[in-house]
Amino acid sequence: MRVLLIGDIVGKPGRKAVKEFLPGIVQEHRVDYVIADADNVAGGFGLTSEKANELRAYGVHGFTLGNHVWDPKTAMQMVEEESFMARPANFPEGSPGVGWFVLDGLAGRLAVLHLQGRIFMDPIDCPFQTADKLIPTIKEETNCILVDFHAEATSEKQAIGFYLDGRVSAVIGTHTHVPTCDDRILRNGTGFQTDCGMTGAYESIIGMNKDEPIAKMKDHRRVRFEPATDDIRFSGTVIELDNETGKCLTIHRVMEHLQD
Repeated sequence: MRVLLIGDIVGKPGRKAVKEFLPGIVQEHRVDYVIADADNVAGGFGLTSEKANELRAYGVHGFTLGNHVWDPKTAMQMVEEESFMARPANFPEGSPGVGWFVLDGLAGRLAVLHLQGRIFMDPIDCPFQTADKLIPTIKEETNCILVDFHAEATSEKQAIGFYLDGRVSAVIGTHTHVPTCDDRILRNGTGFQTDCGMTGAYESIIGMNKDEPIAKMKDHRRVRFEPATDDIRFSGTVIELDNETGKCLTIHRVMEHLQD
């Protein structure tokens, strides 16, 4: 099977890029399942059911969230009611929603496990121990397991990639919004990329208008961030998996530019 993970979709510009490019990418790369990191879809902060339905209409099958999951007021109800949507599995026990889901179709069964890092982020449960606990259960469903690791530190992303090498199909990083060029297959058959990038406006500071983040950093002012609108790009990663073993056969980056 072939799977596309769309890098963090930021606001309306990101959704516009998905609408414009996703059908062509799916056709060109013969993608079976489309997963979107949706932590910044709603104005840059979280996801709503309305925006999830919009992205489903464009061809997205499942969603991963992250540190902004609870920003919208309706988020807790949403993650309880929506299918094929995962908040980080290492959130504290009792958090609403689920940390993994399985897509089942003609292409086979794909599990999506979502984890969040702890370095420079909230002190949540250990992602390594959470993965150890959940992977045996997930493997009862399928050997094809995509891990979206939503983390700040590149070292932590690489650490969990090597830690899970041979136990999952791919570990692909999200959250930092900057695509890395280290897509590769690790020694024991796990596809890896430190970060699959951002789908949104690149004439920006990680998707937001430049002036506000600069003012915050320079003058320590409280400012409201708004998604930028210039140089819109689609960024993601396509992986091809062996349905029986779950090993990654190929992995490569995808980036498209929206012409003004």
